Amino acid sequence: MKLVKKILSKLNGLHYCQEYLCFARESYQQSLHAYVVNDRHIIKDITNHHLFVGYCPLVFVFTNIEFAEHIDLIFSQRLLQPNEQFAKKDAIAYLQLKKIKQQPVGKKMIAYYEGIYGTHHFQSFFQQLISSVNNRLYNKKAGNVFLPGNLYKQVQLAYAIPRMISLITVGDGSLVNLFPTDLHGQVDSDHYVISLRIGGKAAAQVEAAGKLLIAELYAAAYKEVYTLGKNHMQELKPATCFPFSGLLSTGFQLPLPKPGYAYRELLLLESFIHGIHRIFLFKIVIRQQVVPSNGGLAHIHNSYASWRYKNKLPGNYLLR
Repeated sequence: MKLVKKILSKLNGLHYCQEYLCFARESYQQSLHAYVVNDRHIIKDITNHHLFVGYCPLVFVFTNIEFAEHIDLIFSQRLLQPNEQFAKKDAIAYLQLKKIKQQPVGKKMIAYYEGIYGTHHFQSFFQQLISSVNNRLYNKKAGNVFLPGNLYKQVQLAYAIPRMISLITVGDGSLVNLFPTDLHGQVDSDHYVISLRIGGKAAAQVEAAGKLLIAELYAAAYKEVYTLGKNHMQELKPATCFPFSGLLSTGFQLPLPKPGYAYRELLLLESFIHGIHRIFLFKIVIRQQVVPSNGGLAHIHNSYASWRYKNKLPGNYLLR
């Protein structure tokens, strides 16, 4: 089986050996753009106006935007304007979404959309077929969420846009947990959304506490942050078990992680389950800058990173 896996890896067209590639977000150049489209015309650039909060199924969040029950997105390296007609060659990826939920947030409304179908040209048809075979053979294992069929392509698409990785501190100060997330984001000046896997201890801890601290991280801490992923399934422990800085947050008095340069204190308002995710809506209590930032931690998927490499686009990746 090792030989088969090696052969598949040689044929899949992926340049990098890691599935997700980290980098400092501020130094990332020529990012992919995401657009809502209709009848080959650009409706709106939503690259920086959406959140990615679910991968099984795929879930995007939009705020204060009136969209139909179904919307189409294209992803393009070109900067396109509203009402501009785009050519087929401009769209290197396509994603269809359907509305699943609306949620009032103050005087605004946020809308949740689930992925229906996605396609991309990051790899050739043959290379995508090879990747699909590899996914079916080697990603069905204990502890791993298997992404069947087209969902695998949808997730590759979602991670073609840089996703920020943050660390969450939850607990009562003496007994806490510390774990990373990339399924999150601020929906307006007062509210924040975070998604955690149901059945995980982290989700249960957040639900029980009703509050948390989420910290923005230096890119240089990428190796340490990835090792904390296992804490999604760990019990609360004394703060001394984690890489905290010794500083406490202003209001909740929760410990701050060492690689954090800014944080938000969040108070839980409500949550709901969709697929394997519990999606939490929080009120932002405070946002505090601890020290200046020199590059926040983000990552993208190997498939798009490999496409960038083949097209001679810059990549400042931090390989683990």
